[in-house]
Formats: sequence, structure tokens, C-alpha cells
Amino acid sequence: MPRLRLVAVAARLPAWAEEACAQYAKRMPRGYEVERILVKKEPANLAGCIALDERGEDMTTRQFAALLGKERTFVIGGADGLSDKVKQEAAQLLRISSLTLPHALAQVVLLEQIYRAATLLTGHPYHRE
Repeated sequence: MPRLRLVAVAARLPAWAEEACAQYAKRMPRGYEVERILVKKEPANLAGCIALDERGEDMTTRQFAALLGKERTFVIGGADGLSDKVKQEAAQLLRISSLTLPHALAQVVLLEQIYRAATLLTGHPYHRE
């Protein structure tokens, strides 16, 4: 199954967010590995990633689930978002909300959506339409 990575530019998450992220990662259906990588500075080579940005593309859960069909790296920027370089080199810009979300909450929401999409793909009843 695909290998999924979440690269987040951030300081340490608050305990509530760390616990929520850990729970979603733990609950992933068999075969869906999610590796969380927390970095202090934006990595230099993120070409081909899916960059989270408030001006990115809106997707339904089914459309998002289709992204999980191959290896993916999702990137969440720090307090000032992602650099223009990362956004230009990204394979896709994705919006998880039209609202501006705190960094910690954006990580939780993204992991929940990855979990939801993975359960949809594996036939688990978590997602309802």
C-alpha cells in the first residue's frame, strides 16, 4: 500500500494536538502507513509534494481519497505558510479549509481526513455520505 508522509514546519505541538494526531495515525487501516515529520525549517527539496494552502483546491472526501493511491508527501507550512518556491514546485495545492487554521489544528484535520479517506478506500463504515 502507499506510503504517506506529513511534513509539518512547526515547533512542538500542544499536548491535545499531539494526542489527536497520534490517535489518527494509530487507527489507520492496515497497509496505510503515515509518517509524521516535524521540522523547524522548511526542507529544501519538496518537489512533487501536495502543499496545504488556503488558496489551494477544494476537494470532496472521495476526490481526496483518490490521492492516496500512490506515495504522497503532504506539507503544512509554519506560521507564515509555505514559501513561494514550495508552492510552485508542489504537484498540487490543497485547501483543507477556507478559514485560516492554527498550525496544530491543521495537522489534526489533515490526519483525520487521511484516516477518513483510507477507511473509505478499505470499506470501513467511518465515512458516511
